[in-house]
Amino acid sequence: MDKIKITGGVPLNGTIRISGSKNAALPLMAASLLTRKTLCLENVPQLADIRTMSELLGLLGVSVEERGNGPSGRSLVFRADEIASTVAPYDLVRKMRASVLVLGPLLARQGHAEVSLPGGCAIGTRPVDLHLGGLEAMGAQIELADGYIQAQAPNGLKGAEIIFSNVSVGATENLMMAAALAEGETRLVNAAREPEIVDLANCLTAMGADIEGAGKDEITIRGRASLAGATHHVIPDRIETGTFVMAAAISDGDLCLEGARADHLEKPFQVLRQAGVAIDPVETGLRVRRANGPLQGADIMTEAFPGFATDLQAQFMALMATAEGASMITETIFENRFMHVPELMRMGADITVHGASALVRGRQRLKAAPVMATDLRASVSLVLAALAAEGETELNRVYHLDRGYERIEEKLAACGASIVRSKESTPS
Repeated sequence: MDKIKITGGVPLNGTIRISGSKNAALPLMAASLLTRKTLCLENVPQLADIRTMSELLGLLGVSVEERGNGPSGRSLVFRADEIASTVAPYDLVRKMRASVLVLGPLLARQGHAEVSLPGGCAIGTRPVDLHLGGLEAMGAQIELADGYIQAQAPNGLKGAEIIFSNVSVGATENLMMAAALAEGETRLVNAAREPEIVDLANCLTAMGADIEGAGKDEITIRGRASLAGATHHVIPDRIETGTFVMAAAISDGDLCLEGARADHLEKPFQVLRQAGVAIDPVETGLRVRRANGPLQGADIMTEAFPGFATDLQAQFMALMATAEGASMITETIFENRFMHVPELMRMGADITVHGASALVRGRQRLKAAPVMATDLRASVSLVLAALAAEGETELNRVYHLDRGYERIEEKLAACGASIVRSKESTPS
């Protein structure tokens, strides 16, 4: 199992190219099931979750071809002439919850699908009831048996008005894809508004779908009998962007983030500027550095987009652990998303958790320590803390990082970080 060692105290300086968005690419890949034609996705990151989705699509009958890195980033080409299977097995779905996104496309195209329940995850349960309720409103018959979602739509899916009881990115994506091939008009009310939703809608529209309102809380989809192929460029990863903004700030460095988009991070950037981070547009993306001296404590509450993203909460906590003053961080999206707190405290952070809130009292310097990643975003928060800590930090379970950050140690090392990946020695 790999580990990463980081010696802190080195300011990051240079340019980092922001990779394509993992959270946008995964539903776009699932959309290849909606058509017999070729779907080409450009700017796809090389990540463990992308490999898992490619493997799942291959089992379902989709051919997946990599066309290497070009001016538009790495391209993957998908073609689903025939669906070979409508079963998404547990062994793959358990690795990545986004696998459930094949449910809507399979059901819409084939009239039946069997997808393993994804179960819980390290940061808390994320049920799929909104996905299933929406499909049932569109005429699907759904049973849960032996750990699988067994869905049938023998007469095809029909348009419906679906009002989400709470905002769900995954349910919005799944139902938007299903509705693209359903008969009639579907209205998704209280829909998610994330940039990844807009990116999926743009791709589906390029494939011939009729979609209005993506990026707003009500989306209307008028179903088509079939969809065509398309070529689509995946948006830059806003979570990677926010992470590297905080890496520049916590290390007191100066970074240019090539390809970064500020419009996807307005609320986080507002808070970071309040904390003393300068974020300025440049021709190629964004330039980031401390504005004037030490960072200052700031408060956040995680919310659905356009609020402060939960996927940036752990990184922000690491940043505030080195700021002057106190910060209050409140998590409203997922339970159990403070699992990075004990590891940050091992590095000297002063954090007190009260239910869904954490009070962070900043310290001038963190101390290196052996730490362990518990989930994707927690793992990168420990990388940030290590960049600012005295001594050498050893981060274990870095496979979490590989799910969401493309070549992170290479990108940081190219900007001056003392960071090395190695494999644990196996006892003889």
